[in-house]
Amino acid sequence: MRSLFALTFLLAAPLHAGVPEAIEGHILPRHAAFAEAATALDTSAQADCTAEALKPAYNGAFDGWIGIQHLALGPLQEIGGPLALQFWPDAKGFTARQLSMLTGAADPSTTTPDGFAAQSVAVQGFMALERMLYDEAFSDYAAGSYSCALVQAIAHDIASKAGALNEGWPAAAQALRTAGEAGNATYLAPSEAAQALFTALIAGIEYNDDARLARPLGSFERPRPTRAEAWRSDRSQRNLALSLAALEEFARLLADGHASESQALFDDAEAWLADLDEPRFEGVAEPTARMGIESLTSYLGLLKETAAAEVGDHLNVGQGFNALDGD
Repeated sequence: MRSLFALTFLLAAPLHAGVPEAIEGHILPRHAAFAEAATALDTSAQADCTAEALKPAYNGAFDGWIGIQHLALGPLQEIGGPLALQFWPDAKGFTARQLSMLTGAADPSTTTPDGFAAQSVAVQGFMALERMLYDEAFSDYAAGSYSCALVQAIAHDIASKAGALNEGWPAAAQALRTAGEAGNATYLAPSEAAQALFTALIAGIEYNDDARLARPLGSFERPRPTRAEAWRSDRSQRNLALSLAALEEFARLLADGHASESQALFDDAEAWLADLDEPRFEGVAEPTARMGIESLTSYLGLLKETAAAEVGDHLNVGQGFNALDGD
């Protein structure tokens, strides 16, 4: 009888502690906040599309996006993954070229919701909007112009996608909560739900190191400051700080209070970053400033290893597919 009871218990294994907490304390509220900020961006763009007027709402919505970008699963995959909202890195300059083509042709059909949805992902999302608001080649436009309508179309598209994510996550969250239950074809066991969230955490830390830091750092002989994320809008350091804060919250909830070393490393990395004055990471080209920025890579490398060990051990899972790779 005791053996039968034990078998029944194993077959009905409960959801890993940390998964419900991450859903309720991180995933759902952050998607709601992003949808609200993106709606405010859309509203502002329709009221006044000009670059200077729209910058505050752009930054507010971008802040919200950075807080959920690491959650590259579920609804985000359904709309095309992270690139659907942020086409970056853009090593070949597709965004600038295709915006030039659009503004040169000035075809009004491309700024309707359906027409804009058919355009390349390179002219959608935050990096395209940054070009329109901060790049002098695009930002000197008047209300009522084609460029104004294009900015409004980009903002509306961001808001539509943010709304779709927010509306899609309750069902995705329920799939995570009911992992292993009959009828759940997404997560066949509680461990699969835990691993999906764990992978999002580790991939988010890795992305900060491999993209947000490594791209502008380049090499000592050939630094690449203009490869920093969102440098035109002075958001390179800001995005990294916001991402680390979001990942810290995510890790704390997933670990359910069992990741003290990871917490200490998050605190150290965030404190080091806060002491820098590198909004664009321009200091990568200057030896002394570069050392301060390079030190962050050491923090992030150790943080990734420590979080993988501590959080992974708590959840009893290992890292899977890195959705931020886009492969």
